[in-house]
Amino acid sequence: MPQSEPVTGAEYLARSLAANGTSHVFFIDAVLRRTLIELGTLGIQRVLGHSEKAVAYMADGYARIAGRPGVCFAQSVGAANLASGLQDAYLGRSPVIAMTGHKQISMQYRNAYQEIPHTPLFAPVTKFSARVDQAADLPRLMRQAWREAMTGTPRPAHLDLNGLQAEVIEAGAVHEPPVADRALQLTMPPHGPLASAADIQHAAECILQATNIVIVAGEGATASAAGKEILALGELLAAPIATSLGGRGLIPTRHRLSIGCAGSYAAPPANRIVNQADLVVFIGCDTGDQVTHGWRIPAIDTPCLQIDLDPAEIGRSYPNTTAVMGDPKATLAGLLSALGRPRRDPAFADRAAAIVSAWRHDRAAALASHAAPIWPDRLCDEITRALPTDGILVADTGYSGIWSSSLIELNGEGQTYLRAAGSLGWSFPAALGAKCAAPHRKVICWSGDGALYYHLSELETARRRGIAVVLVVNNNSGFGQGWPKIQRQQGNKPGDVAELVRFGPTNFADLAQVFGLHGIRVEDPAQIGPALREALASDETVVVDVATDIDCRAPEPWLPEGV
Repeated sequence: MPQSEPVTGAEYLARSLAANGTSHVFFIDAVLRRTLIELGTLGIQRVLGHSEKAVAYMADGYARIAGRPGVCFAQSVGAANLASGLQDAYLGRSPVIAMTGHKQISMQYRNAYQEIPHTPLFAPVTKFSARVDQAADLPRLMRQAWREAMTGTPRPAHLDLNGLQAEVIEAGAVHEPPVADRALQLTMPPHGPLASAADIQHAAECILQATNIVIVAGEGATASAAGKEILALGELLAAPIATSLGGRGLIPTRHRLSIGCAGSYAAPPANRIVNQADLVVFIGCDTGDQVTHGWRIPAIDTPCLQIDLDPAEIGRSYPNTTAVMGDPKATLAGLLSALGRPRRDPAFADRAAAIVSAWRHDRAAALASHAAPIWPDRLCDEITRALPTDGILVADTGYSGIWSSSLIELNGEGQTYLRAAGSLGWSFPAALGAKCAAPHRKVICWSGDGALYYHLSELETARRRGIAVVLVVNNNSGFGQGWPKIQRQQGNKPGDVAELVRFGPTNFADLAQVFGLHGIRVEDPAQIGPALREALASDETVVVDVATDIDCRAPEPWLPEGV
């Protein structure tokens, strides 16, 4: 970089973010105040939240939709909370840049007030974490953080800035100009390396030797925008296509080859069909316990072909795995070419389609249920009807993830599905971040009432900053997923089992009004559709509080007998 007139660290950080496309930052006071003031002069939106975890979730939702890093800040005492908020971004392969302050070096290891070592906190939830001791180091370490976050498997990076509020870095001198920088302009997918020709040819040979092929696509395929190539491969091979929750919506969910999500948060057809495969093709999909139902779907000795950008993921769980290391989209294009036009027997795909069709027929009555309290099935059907063709659906973990990924249909083109990778309460702050990244798209957030209590205060953020999402509360006055299990565990023992997982009842529509927002309470299933249409037409956040039946069970994942 050429030498130039020095600028302060605050000026460098703010002007670099502005010059390289960042539109929003998410933060908790008090940190980087000079930077935040400078950002305001440059037109960058500064979103003050009410907890460090919430702003990390906002940055995560922003990153997943914007296709570039979401940026969040916290001062030293909030570093532990910010780190905990990065778990979902890490597991969900989302590029978040977290910046924290730390007390000056002379104050370390002396019981300084509110100070603990930050390195151990961020180690499990980032690809890269570095201490920035002087402002002159800022340009180099910013570039490294962005590269780490945005290449290979996208994941969070962390910069720990000198000073409780990062004031040492902000006041220091930087001699590099804050200009457009290619490292800070990486977008998703950042780089699409093609697998080797030999690996692609070997993969084609493995595929052509198999009869019953199932494709399972995941977060990596979503990051690579490989939906069209996955659908083309499925059609070429007459192969049913399943996804992880992170891959939901990559292809139209009503397509004849679509069999839903596989694993432990799965609709029953997907597991039944994956279990019948003699080759499972994992595309940009980890093989963790959720997508494989505890490494039982497929069976552990099933031959697999795994296409992934991250070599560490290939063969991690299934020993009989053929490795193809490369970007899913680019590699699939090469694989399609190598396969040519093979003749395929459609019998397996036909059987799979019949299984899915029968299951849909069985669920039809629940989707149209007039019961009150409302069945979540009906709520799913109404969201399917209401979600715009370019809408964003954000779902929490647990039952929110199971209901929404099993029963809400997506067009596989303009619509986007974002799901929590495991942190209850993630969805509402993440939905706010997603809306910041796509102000012209409508966002529907599915949150249970138990999840919403975590970050209810962000209703104030939504109102103050004018961030308009439709917050649908699946309000069953408890933790619905665990309710029947804990009742069975209680058995005949004395005590009130409701104390363990039940709460409320709370009318969140009334609470919305306390926060200065519009709320709609829905107790009649016929009113769900009108409420969603009214909320989607609004230019502010609207809470649609749906009184649902806690005793309704989400679709149960299938397992073969004896497994």
